[in-house]
Amino acid sequence: MNKILLIGVAVAAAWLYFKQSPKAEQSAQPAEPIIEATAPPAASPVFQCQGKQHCSQMTSCEEARFYLRSCPGVKIDGDGDGIPCEVPPLQCS
Repeated sequence: MNKILLIGVAVAAAWLYFKQSPKAEQSAQPAEPIIEATAPPAASPVFQCQGKQHCSQMTSCEEARFYLRSCPGVKIDGDGDGIPCEVPPLQCS
């Protein structure tokens, strides 16, 4: 009978100890990040390779430069100097 009482007291003490102690998951969580207010970055057009090959299909020099850099099979740099669409109507330089 004494052994059962002793085990019961030990279990109750352990339960109270673990109930009152801070949990490891709570202490391991990082603090809330501090977010500073800054101006949003300037919106820049996002281009995708959509099968355009010629300068007449481009809407801007920025788009032509993107296509020359990123898209295979374009025909917008006739002299191979890395500058797209050097003749009208776009005339990038």
